[in-house]
Amino acid sequence: MGTPSPLAEPLAAPAPARRALSGLLRRGAGAARRAPLGAALALVVVAASVYVIAVPLAVVRYPPMTDLPFHAAETAAFRHYLDPAWHFREQFTLQPLAVPYMSMYALGALLMLVLPPVAAVKVAAAAMLALLPAGLAVLFHGLKRSPLLGVLGLLLVWCNLTHWGFLNHMGALGLFAMVVGLTLLLLDRPSRGRQIALALALVALFFTHIFRFPFALAAVVGTAIVVFPATRRLRPIALPLAPSLALFAAWLVVRTDTLHAAPIAPALHWERLREIPSLLFTSFTDPAEAAAAGRAARFVLAALLVCAAGAAARLAGAGGDAARSPAGASADAACSPAGAGAAPSSAVDAPQWSFARLAALVPVACAIVFLGLFLSLPLQIGLWWYVYPREIVAALFLALGAFPDLPRSPWLKVPAVLALSAAAVLLGAVVRDNYRRFDQSTRDFDAIIARIPQAPRLLYLVFDHGGSTRTTTPFIHLPAWVQATRGGWLSFHFAVWDASPVAYRPREEPGAVVPPPTPLRWEWTPEKFDVRRHGAFFDWFLVRRRAGANHLFAKDPSIVAVDHVGDWWLYQRSGAP
Repeated sequence: MGTPSPLAEPLAAPAPARRALSGLLRRGAGAARRAPLGAALALVVVAASVYVIAVPLAVVRYPPMTDLPFHAAETAAFRHYLDPAWHFREQFTLQPLAVPYMSMYALGALLMLVLPPVAAVKVAAAAMLALLPAGLAVLFHGLKRSPLLGVLGLLLVWCNLTHWGFLNHMGALGLFAMVVGLTLLLLDRPSRGRQIALALALVALFFTHIFRFPFALAAVVGTAIVVFPATRRLRPIALPLAPSLALFAAWLVVRTDTLHAAPIAPALHWERLREIPSLLFTSFTDPAEAAAAGRAARFVLAALLVCAAGAAARLAGAGGDAARSPAGASADAACSPAGAGAAPSSAVDAPQWSFARLAALVPVACAIVFLGLFLSLPLQIGLWWYVYPREIVAALFLALGAFPDLPRSPWLKVPAVLALSAAAVLLGAVVRDNYRRFDQSTRDFDAIIARIPQAPRLLYLVFDHGGSTRTTTPFIHLPAWVQATRGGWLSFHFAVWDASPVAYRPREEPGAVVPPPTPLRWEWTPEKFDVRRHGAFFDWFLVRRRAGANHLFAKDPSIVAVDHVGDWWLYQRSGAP
């Protein structure tokens, strides 16, 4: 009768976690009761974030981000590396420290344990994008402004870089802002918890985008120097820097040749300032994108004016307090509930004013640095392309840190938060609509790859790029989803560049089965394909070409047509599994 159920032991184990969660919920409920308006506005910001980030990804099976299929393929390589049915170990070597762009892949691989590959990759992508508003919220908290202003980060979530698939870069920007915010919080009020948080954020940034990491180190040290007159503290940042500095030192030893700095000759190009609008929201041929950007700008301007008015009112109030006589201030302090020992209000507030004013310089200085990089870096450094356009997004994102605090008056605070949320929702709605249209354009792709078996040796060629509203082709790497969902080999892969955590094994290595090398920019020049030179290794062939593809394989009679759906043609080598 007293024998415990077999489930009793496992259920008792997570009791501390349940208590922690219960305590967190109680504290949250208590905070909501104390500040119901703040809680309601926080829910508005969270709802806007979910809509802007998650909904566009939810309405499409294969998001039209140019590089996302290869992010998915590399994520699958980590998830199934030891699974012989996927054949990843035969062709790849993993280098998570030598090329530490790992955070999205690690998260996606973990999610693949419980989710289908496509869903797991989309959730991981959403997490990278969510770092933009989250990081900005921490930055504003460190600046002693409302974390609700993190909603501003949603404005850049769907810029051109995201549609290219530069998700590590976007996530790193959010982590960069988070690092600066945590540094400010730590220097203002040092604690062990804040030191741990800063250390973890720096390690996360190291494993998200290695080339953004040195800027974060400089930002931590620079922030400490800028606010030193108010804090008189430098020592609290030493311990949090140690783990990531150790990782960085190890990376300098083991990094691949591709990640060694290439020589550049920087020069200022002021004419690039005219390019800025074209580098932000020009990802679709849909004119609704430009219209939404214009309307969003007006909403942001309205919120800026409201917040500026609130800031002016606070300054006027502070000026009135300062104008009071010292004797009167002392008398008020003596009559306060704290008694005669209470300090005058101006004496208490002065250090905080000094800290806040100095801290406000930090995001502006960071934005100026990134603007300088935008004006001076080349378009390509070694194999790295589209270099300087990335920096204007970084500059604008950090410049958002100059946004004034939300007004204290609820009559001003509510419309300001609603206006900023509405601006982000307008941009997200355009992305949602265009992603939904792209879903229709990939029904033929989804149907035809259903004929491809597990772990194929797949050669793919994309001749036609029409059929979407994207200004940059989303079809160029689309067949990489085959490897992400089935494993096997691809005729082209990012692994060939040795600039990602997944690299090809040396072909001469025992047990290595690696596809033959391809010419530079092979994926963009399918007309170079010669079945006798390039087709021998492969047993499946996928071609996007509206006019047909039979002539491409006429010189190899062992390759036969299997299916044709929409713009896609599928071929198989006779006798292939």
